[in-house]
Amino acid sequence: MTLERKRPDMVTIADVATHAGVALSTVSYVLSGKRAISADTRRRVLASIDALGYHPHAGARALASRRANVIALVLPLRAGMHVPVLMQFATSVVTSARQFEHDVLLMTADEGPSGLRRIAASALVDGIVAMDVEMRDARVPVLRTLERPSVLIGFPADAHGLTCIDLDFHLAGRACVEHLAGLGHRDVALLGAPEVVYLRDTGYAHRTREGFLEAAEDLKVNAVAEPCGEHAAGINATLEALLAARPELTGLVVHNEAAVGHVLAALARLGKRVPEDISVVAICPDEVAERSHPALTSVLVPADEVGRQAVDLLMRKLDGEAVPESTLLPPQLTVRESTAAA
Repeated sequence: MTLERKRPDMVTIADVATHAGVALSTVSYVLSGKRAISADTRRRVLASIDALGYHPHAGARALASRRANVIALVLPLRAGMHVPVLMQFATSVVTSARQFEHDVLLMTADEGPSGLRRIAASALVDGIVAMDVEMRDARVPVLRTLERPSVLIGFPADAHGLTCIDLDFHLAGRACVEHLAGLGHRDVALLGAPEVVYLRDTGYAHRTREGFLEAAEDLKVNAVAEPCGEHAAGINATLEALLAARPELTGLVVHNEAAVGHVLAALARLGKRVPEDISVVAICPDEVAERSHPALTSVLVPADEVGRQAVDLLMRKLDGEAVPESTLLPPQLTVRESTAAA
């Protein structure tokens, strides 16, 4: 069947039916999968869709399914957050959502509880993925009462009744100390997130520090944990003071992606060779560890996997499935060039 060529955004389901020589309802069933269609007819309909460049109308599809086919992602674009890593999480959520034929609406965390109420009441989204969860997050009571399902990337102090996923940062902190202690290091330090992150009571930062200090106590290792800024001058001052106060320090854990390069530069300036004089472990994405010099032993921050699983959990909730309240990904420590025997 020959049709006058239309712009793809003007092609209708009726045009597809005419082009394929089938009933309108047949095209609808092929698109929705609600009724079995013979393989030959299905191939003919899909060929017509491809030939005409047809895309189902989002509004009509939403009316038919009673879904917006959009999820909200609440991003923490504020002080102390490392934007490249945030974008890894965001990219993973967006690409995973597209596999479920959903788009993503970005919100910022500074909108707080009122922003969540607004977006849920508008019917613009089917569900919500929220990041940068604080221990006593003001959004949590709202998320428990919203009709829209939600998934948190991170854990509040009380996660009951919520769906949360993250790296197990407590075990990540422990893993770093255990690795250094296994190499004979008896005096170690953690350079953690910027101070503002601790002041906001952000869960991942507290859990890393708790795991680090707990493991050090268990293994009888001398340890101290300090917040760490993101800029060279502040990092230089922090390290200089730390090494002056702890001349026996031989192991360093860095949980601050933005600070990694500055920490290595400051150690070189202070005459400390890595790993001959001081071993360094980072908690960061692999690409940050691998492009450092020397390449850093690290615990992976699995942004891609966390984002993918967060979307999967949300889609399962939308389909009425039961999902676990808590999903903690075990830490994976990769040994590279930056750690050696004390």
